[in-house]
Amino acid sequence: MPEKMLSVEEVAKELEVNPETVRVWIRSGELVALSIGKGYRISRADLDDFIKRRRTDYRKKRTEKEEM
Repeated sequence: MPEKMLSVEEVAKELEVNPETVRVWIRSGELVALSIGKGYRISRADLDDFIKRRRTDYRKKRTEKEEM
């Protein structure tokens, strides 16, 4: 079964941010999305990966590994 694709508005609602913030993340490359027509679609896997990378403890662990 194909993975559900989320709209910018759905992602914004889930993360409790403005839809324009989601578009900024997409344009900067932080959040992977498909450009479909006039909008974007984000896969659940890409959103979950984005959330994981944004976690402060994930960044700390990554920085500690790089310092070794």
